[in-house]
Amino acid sequence: MARTPKAAVLLAGCGHMDGAEIRESVFTLLALDQHGAEFQCIAPNAPQAHVINHSTGKVVEGAARNILEEASRIARFGKCLDLAKAQAADYDALLLPGGFGVAKNHCDFAFKGVKAEVRPDVAAFIGSFFEARKPVGAICISPALVALCLAKSGKNVSLTLGNGKDIQQAMETLGHAYRSVPTAREIVIDEDLKLVTTSAYMFDDAKLNDVWIGIERCVAEVIRRI
Repeated sequence: MARTPKAAVLLAGCGHMDGAEIRESVFTLLALDQHGAEFQCIAPNAPQAHVINHSTGKVVEGAARNILEEASRIARFGKCLDLAKAQAADYDALLLPGGFGVAKNHCDFAFKGVKAEVRPDVAAFIGSFFEARKPVGAICISPALVALCLAKSGKNVSLTLGNGKDIQQAMETLGHAYRSVPTAREIVIDEDLKLVTTSAYMFDDAKLNDVWIGIERCVAEVIRRI
């Protein structure tokens, strides 16, 4: 009997403005389940960059939340692994749902753009999948996180984050090949690096069904490359 593939799913908290995008995260887990893969949610045990009131969109001054604790809201009680205990060797693939927490908590791309730095533990974890030639799926803003990691190691990649000119310029400045796409349904595959990207809510007005289709296609292609 064939071994069941297992994917690591790296989360950035809970909530699209300061953590992981909940719909994208759940769709990723659902697609993995539908394609017969097991999954492990993972997050750093560290403070968020800041806390956003999702009803107003404003920063809550003086508030603090923990990335692992918040990600556990999506993963369910006790089901989210501390990144410090995670090793790429235990998984066949990596999935990265989006949300602004990716660009605020895993790195500071939201604040510094192409001059951003990636958390060392996050960079090491992501980098270990590419070093092992294991497939990676990056959703929404997560391709920017991957782009930062790969630029540090001198690797160039083809990817998409929708069709925004500013984000395209940022990716090209980092040395990557940006592929503009018209909707959230599309995926871009870099066969050499086994990276699959899809835009999801980089299109703010994306229909829920289009987001699902793009994520399901992304996950399917990642699983196919295990």
